[in-house]
Amino acid sequence: MTDTTPEVIVVGARPAGAATAMLLARQGHDVLVVDRASLPSDTISTHAIARGGVVQLARWGLLDAVVASGAPRIRTVSFTGADGTVLRRPVKARAGVDFLLAPRRPILDTIVLSAALDAGARFASGLTVTGLLGHRRVAGVEVRDRIGRTRRIPARLVVGADGVRSRVAREAGAVVVDDRGPGGAAHYAYVAGLDGEGIEFHLGPGAFAGVFPTHGGEANVWVCTPAGAAVPVGADRTGAFLALVERASPALAARVRAARITSPVRGAAGLPNHVRQAGGPGWALVGDAGYHRDPITGHGITDAFRDADLAATHLGPALRGEVPEGAALAAYAAERDRALGPVLDLTCRLAGFPPPAEFADLQRALSAALDAEAVALAARPPLAAAARRVA
Repeated sequence: MTDTTPEVIVVGARPAGAATAMLLARQGHDVLVVDRASLPSDTISTHAIARGGVVQLARWGLLDAVVASGAPRIRTVSFTGADGTVLRRPVKARAGVDFLLAPRRPILDTIVLSAALDAGARFASGLTVTGLLGHRRVAGVEVRDRIGRTRRIPARLVVGADGVRSRVAREAGAVVVDDRGPGGAAHYAYVAGLDGEGIEFHLGPGAFAGVFPTHGGEANVWVCTPAGAAVPVGADRTGAFLALVERASPALAARVRAARITSPVRGAAGLPNHVRQAGGPGWALVGDAGYHRDPITGHGITDAFRDADLAATHLGPALRGEVPEGAALAAYAAERDRALGPVLDLTCRLAGFPPPAEFADLQRALSAALDAEAVALAARPPLAAAARRVA
């Protein structure tokens, strides 16, 4: 990080922040990304990328790099109902995409952040944002490094991509404009040597489990339940996790036991289903900082990529003085809120664990919504590239 004052500070270097920084830098803006973590590093995530997210990677020229990293192309999806009926389908070619992905986060996050740096953005790790500068308008951030030194960094715009517990959102006073209440619980572990192929979904009484193939021949095996059935903190988290998987699918649990669990069980419970205000004077939110839904639909990375594209589309012209900032923020908020609505509605209904027949119908509706989203994203015009400008 140099002493040059950036136009934009992006707080958070994971998919939402790195992608926003990349797209703004490609438009010629001087962007600084800060994160308290050192990257590459892992984070809680089942790391599935829906069709729309794969479309975004292709549009941005990053899909080949993700595939070359060893992330398997996923070409089949199966759904095993509560009655044992198995429905298996190929991933059809739509919106220019005929496979899905579930890359490990240290690998995916590094690819997207590297693309931002290649576009001219700068990155500083080990910096925790402790506050925002400015009074009526956000004018930068105050940060603290790992040894306790503080620094004030001014900027024209601050983008919060710092997750569901966003400090930027809190400090900016971002209001929750739609609150659907807390979600359920989601837990996962990595498994090596698991038989089968493709993405799997398994529905059982009060539990929904699945398999996402990922790097190194491993699979992310996950299970979602109501919050009251969360894996307890204790010595045998693996045993408790397998019991929940067995509730969803005894056959899947038996396969996992016959394979090799290679990681601790990770997860979370009671995370919010809410939409925050998308931005205000001098600030904007992307990804989980602005909108979070229950993990049961596995849509977080795709949400992050969509928001990054929408934000960069509207904020770039505002930074160049082509449109008023307030108008750009309002347009971003309106487009984001329209885009997130269908998946949020379906997510909340699925997280309520309705009867099996209704759950299956909602899964079919979700599949249609994800395809429609991918088609809309594929039709978006590319952002205009420009020579990098330094403020």
